[in-house]
Amino acid sequence: MRKPGFRIAVLATLLAVVVVLLGAYTRLTHAGLGCPDWPGCYGFIGVPQSDVQLAHAEQHFPDAPVEAHKGWNEMVHRYFAGSLGLLILGLAVHALRRRGREQQPLKLPLLLLAVVIAQAAFGMWTVTLKLWPQVVTAHLLGGFTTLALLFLLSLRLSGAFASLSALPSRLRQLAALGLALVIGQIALGGWVSSNYAAVACIDLPTCHGQWWPAMDFANGFHLSQHIGPNYLGGQLDSEARTAIHLTHRLGALVVSLALLGLAWQLWRHGLGKLAGLLLLALAVQISLGVSNVLLHLPLPVAVAHNGGGAALLLMLVLINYRLRAPTAKRAAQPLDNGSTATRLHSGNAA
Repeated sequence: MRKPGFRIAVLATLLAVVVVLLGAYTRLTHAGLGCPDWPGCYGFIGVPQSDVQLAHAEQHFPDAPVEAHKGWNEMVHRYFAGSLGLLILGLAVHALRRRGREQQPLKLPLLLLAVVIAQAAFGMWTVTLKLWPQVVTAHLLGGFTTLALLFLLSLRLSGAFASLSALPSRLRQLAALGLALVIGQIALGGWVSSNYAAVACIDLPTCHGQWWPAMDFANGFHLSQHIGPNYLGGQLDSEARTAIHLTHRLGALVVSLALLGLAWQLWRHGLGKLAGLLLLALAVQISLGVSNVLLHLPLPVAVAHNGGGAALLLMLVLINYRLRAPTAKRAAQPLDNGSTATRLHSGNAA
């Protein structure tokens, strides 16, 4: 049975998908600094358009000339993200009002509220720290985390999916491992994107015509990069970007093998539909990743690759939710009227 708040949770989940895709579009169109301030744009609620507004922008932000198309890309992303934040606030308030009622999630909506507040801070730092890769990657992970938690909340409020009993704990462990690997691969993808390493290798299956090209892992994964430079376009040299890109490829191989194993085990235990959906999501994501390399990162494919990562993450959330350990049954089940009457009759007869 659906619980109150289900429709809002579903709406928020769908909006979170849009926000993730808009975030990818903003990064890929190099519009992360389309507005040099936060939360407005050159001090306005929208991108400056009139002569007066443009003059104000030029006076107060002389090092950041107005590029209207980039500014609107960034602001549309902020508008949708702000709307999502309000929906999550509403879910948290609703949960607080209904706290103590049976099967009403409380910790999850409050966690979502905390995550979205942190996301707002990372969104601000993304701009003020001029696309510092660590912050950009954390902001991307925060967006995927928000999406996954909203989907989990929707599942819990739907009341439609009972836990599957009589399944080995090993299957649950494999599903949890798959989820962890997908999250790690998403983080690697964020690191690729924030360091502009997506086209560091433009051939497959080799890179620069070699199986193991020259790479600089020390600088590629140097997590204490200086704060201060403008990281638009990236600051790393070719060998460092190659190291990041190839690591992401190797991560994709590990994730694929693990998810193929999970799909096989799901099928063996009679969960063919879950296995099929997992294989479909994996195949689409691999195809998009290969297309990104061979076609040199076309914008629609690159955005879809982010969406594919989100779909794969949600698929693993669904699988882990279905495979969760069944809730312990109550020690004493309430008797129905018939059995109650029988016991009373027996007691009287004695």
